[in-house]
Order: sequence, then C-alpha cells, then structure tokens
Amino acid sequence: MKKIILSLILSLLLASTSFAVEVAGVRLEPGITVNNQQLKLNGYGIRKKLFVKVYIGSLYSAKKFNSPAELLADSGDKLIRMNFLHSKVDKEKIIEAYQEGFANNSPGFAGSAEAKKFLSFFTGDFMKGDVVDLTLLANGSVTASHNGKLLGQLQSPKLVKGVLAIYFGDKPADESLKKGMLGKE
Repeated sequence: MKKIILSLILSLLLASTSFAVEVAGVRLEPGITVNNQQLKLNGYGIRKKLFVKVYIGSLYSAKKFNSPAELLADSGDKLIRMNFLHSKVDKEKIIEAYQEGFANNSPGFAGSAEAKKFLSFFTGDFMKGDVVDLTLLANGSVTASHNGKLLGQLQSPKLVKGVLAIYFGDKPADESLKKGMLGKE
C-alpha cells in the first residue's frame, strides 16, 4: 500500500510540471515542438515600458538555462514567444526596440544587411492577443511569425546570436524579463 501511495504522489508531482502556466490571463504552453524537437518552457516574464505591460516573453529550449552566458554559448534550437498584452503596439516601436537592442548588445552587427532584413519582417502593428514567435535554430535559421503566419526567414548564425543578445545580453531591453525568461522570477 505504501508503494502505491508513493507512486501516486510521485505521479502527481511529475504531472504537475507539465501543465500550462497562466500569466496575466494568457496560457503559456509547457512545451512546443520546433524542428521535430520538443522544446520546454525555460521561463517567462512581462516586458514593461514604464508602467505599461507590453507583452509576455517566453523562452523555449531543449535544455534548461539559468545563466545568460550558458544560453548565449549554446547552439541548440530555441524559440522566443511574445504574447502581446497591450491594446496596440506600433510596428515602428517594435523595429525601434530591436534596433536599440542590436546597438546595445551587438554593435558590430546592428547595421548589417542581416539586421536590416530581420527588421523588414515587421510590417504590421501588434494587437492585444497577438502571438509573435522568433524561432532560432541550431543551423542559423531565424524565422519570425505573427499569429502563425510567416513574416520572414533568414539564414544567419550572427542574427541568431544578435536576437538572443537583445534579450539575454549585458544590456537587455528589460532586466526583469531577462531574469524571468531564465526562470529566476
């Protein structure tokens, strides 16, 4: 009987780690399949600008990362998901934020053709409830999608590193978001 109870408790503990998380009324999946590989939710946080909640940023990866250095050194597949919370975010604001992020964390890359091509993916505004995925693959492929619709794709290992540095570099757009996506909040 003790073995059955212990087995039941262990099963419940393991099952509880696979449930979706709800943040600010948005359901975050515990795992996502990318490139025929299961990526798990590493962490999440809310991107704020002043006091405005802009989006929930989530990091999905094959293995757990707790430090920016470990994450930036890893070449495995990753996905950054943005679940927009604000009523409307103008495309110009998104482009400006990415330009600033490249300049602050990858200054040698900021004005490159790859960076400009990436910024050209963002042609529309984002509304509350929208989901933007940035898929960053080990082979150097970067794909951006908006509500499941492809915005663009580019083969550039430097872009993969540049996008990751925006979120996890020394000068991230939002330090609290960085910590949350690393599972520290």
